[in-house]
Parts: sequence; structure tokens; C-alpha cells
Amino acid sequence: MTTWHKPRLAETLETCRPVPPDKPNILKALLAVQSALGHVPPSAIPQIAQVLGVTDAQVAGVLSYYSDLRTQPTGRHLIRVCMGESCTANHGVLVLRAIQDHVRVAVGDRTQVERFTVEQMSCAGNCAVSPTVMIDEDLCGRVTPSIIPSLLEPYR
Repeated sequence: MTTWHKPRLAETLETCRPVPPDKPNILKALLAVQSALGHVPPSAIPQIAQVLGVTDAQVAGVLSYYSDLRTQPTGRHLIRVCMGESCTANHGVLVLRAIQDHVRVAVGDRTQVERFTVEQMSCAGNCAVSPTVMIDEDLCGRVTPSIIPSLLEPYR
């Protein structure tokens, strides 16, 4: 873990420390760490477990189970393309390919200038206006390959 992460991690974990009779909330702690650091460094697992009073295996299990939790840093902007049934039926795969071609990165990777990370998601819950793309926290519906350049322009 990088040096700049350590104080921020400790500070974040203090807000997640369980106060009896409350039980530890591993998911809440991992989400807080990811929010503060941008990801959950695997090297932080022992410290998270110690603060919560749980085992390293319990923390690692929750971390590996939830696909929204990341162990690697993402680019400045996270692009997630919905691959749910409705989005797939409405050519979501073509949208994903257009995004990959436009930003020149494979799913799960960061662009060389670390501007974008592209991921697939199982469902955005936006089926009525599929296909859907999320850019950071912005939800975009009825996305077509032809609008990808203009859709991503504000995030350059």
C-alpha cells in the first residue's frame, strides 16, 4: 500500500469501527475504503479485519464476492456498460465495442493516460431505456454506438 493511503485508510476505518452492541459491517467498511481510496488495496485487508474484529478471510471473502468492489485503481472516469438481458437485446454489445474502440482500452483495463476504465455490469436497472451506460455516477439510456464520441467528450 502506498504511503499516502495509510493515513486516509486509518481515518476511514475509524468511522467504521463497530461500537458494541453493533456487529461489524464488512461491506460498509469496504465501500468506505473504496470511496476514500478509489479501490480496496489487498494489502489493507489485515488492517480492515483488525479494526472490525473479524478475520482476514472474512474481509477477503466479502471483497471477492461483490463485483462493485475493486482491488485495483480505476481511471479517473469509470465507464460501465450494462449487459443485462434488455441491454444485450438492444445491441449493448455494439455499444461496448464502440466505447472500447473510442477510448482504446479492453474491459477491465485503464487507458494509458489513466483517464478511463471500462467495465461490464450485470444490470443497471434502467431497462426501459436500454442499452444503458454509466459514466461515473451518470446514468445514460438509449445509447447507440454513434453517440459515443459526444457522450464521452465532457469526461475528457
